[in-house]
Amino acid sequence: MHFIYNLIAKSSWFVLQIVALYNAKIKLFVRGRKESFGILENTLSNDDKTLWVHAASLGEYEQGLPIIEEVKANYPQYKIVVTFFSPSGYEVRKNTALADTVCYLPIDTKANARRFIKTVHPTLAIFVKYEVWPNYLRELQENHIPTLLISAIFREGQVYFKSYGGFMRKALKRFSHYFVQDERSEALLRSIGIGDITVSGDTRLDRVSKILDRDNALDFMEAFKNDKLCFVAGSTWPEDEAIIVDYINNTPKELKFVLAPHTIKKDRILGLAGALTKKTILYSGMDNDKLAQYDVLIIDHIGLLTRIYSYADLAYVGGAFATGLHNTLEPAVFGIPVIIGPDYKGFNEAEDLVRLKGIWPIADKWSFGELMKKFVQSQDFRHKTGAINANYVSKNKGASLKIMNRINEIL
Repeated sequence: MHFIYNLIAKSSWFVLQIVALYNAKIKLFVRGRKESFGILENTLSNDDKTLWVHAASLGEYEQGLPIIEEVKANYPQYKIVVTFFSPSGYEVRKNTALADTVCYLPIDTKANARRFIKTVHPTLAIFVKYEVWPNYLRELQENHIPTLLISAIFREGQVYFKSYGGFMRKALKRFSHYFVQDERSEALLRSIGIGDITVSGDTRLDRVSKILDRDNALDFMEAFKNDKLCFVAGSTWPEDEAIIVDYINNTPKELKFVLAPHTIKKDRILGLAGALTKKTILYSGMDNDKLAQYDVLIIDHIGLLTRIYSYADLAYVGGAFATGLHNTLEPAVFGIPVIIGPDYKGFNEAEDLVRLKGIWPIADKWSFGELMKKFVQSQDFRHKTGAINANYVSKNKGASLKIMNRINEIL
């Protein structure tokens, strides 16, 4: 089976290089990997002490961030190497100051894995959430390099728990220790003979809890909100916006709306603005002195959303009608109600908070309108719902401390 896996990996790389000629995202995927070993060899020497963190994409990087920050602060003698699988992670964080080296993870062939581990020679490897690469894990184990899987979550439908999943199950078992988000994941791992497990929770809760300690003030939000009730919709897709725009166009004037679409391409932003009948302004064209006159503010800029949530009285998080739910913890930490679309299964924090009634899923325009009516009319309902979210974040943080205790033993 290992021979077949390697053959598939090599064949996939060949095919991807052809697809890259016609697909911009795959082009980044391929071109970046061709640069990986050059980046590593130019930034690392044989004398360096290194720690390797691998994340599939941006979301997983954010989960690993609290650990990277702790290692950076407590072990400055180590160079931190961060690798990504996806362009959506690498292209956004390739210049992060928290890592000494950032690159794409080369395709998981036996030769690449051997060369990578020889070049990086990590004292410790950390994989975030669900990345399981057989050749890399085999090479790490054979070189006696401790390897942790953190913020991991497992489901019964995954290949590791199937009768035909022996090859990937063997790869999964090569980790030295598993830090999982919940007891269900622990039980599944134990069912296949894995015992080195700590139920630590999700490191993202540690990260978002720190948001409250920083300065989230934004002058333009003060001017725009103007002491009125404010609804913030973050990381929205067209499917989300179709519902929200209909509500905005038919809602009382005293409510303020901030829309922060996931994609800020000019045609998308102009299309969204054109669909609104209320007085609307773009972040890129705003005048702080006149912001109070507007009903809707569209954020056509990256990097402001978390701070904007601090001004919200209620929030909507996009993606659960489209590609996948975005980060619900960032608004939740501010103690406000959160509304989402219907497809949230597989997102632990969303499942938990829907059950606790801090997050409310909607299915269509009608259910969104009815829910908004309750939130707008009842301050008590808003406050009680928001408190559920704030308490959840506060009570469930601490994963980073458990993981760092193990890292301290290793380093």
